[in-house]
Amino acid sequence: MSNKTKVRRLAPGPDRDKVAAELKKKYDSGTSIRALAQETGRSYGGVHRLLADAGVTFRSRGGDRRSAES
Repeated sequence: MSNKTKVRRLAPGPDRDKVAAELKKKYDSGTSIRALAQETGRSYGGVHRLLADAGVTFRSRGGDRRSAES
């Protein structure tokens, strides 16, 4: 018996579009790609690909930039 995890590949179609739309909504509200990957059990690259397919405008890298006024 293998200890490999099940492949979570989504074929093109309405199911993939639904997952991508849900991820886009969460990403647009501020959730990171890493958090989405962990939450869904998918890889970072898989989530990134779904978001790109959903037409997301990606945020710049480096996390939240706070002003130096603190």
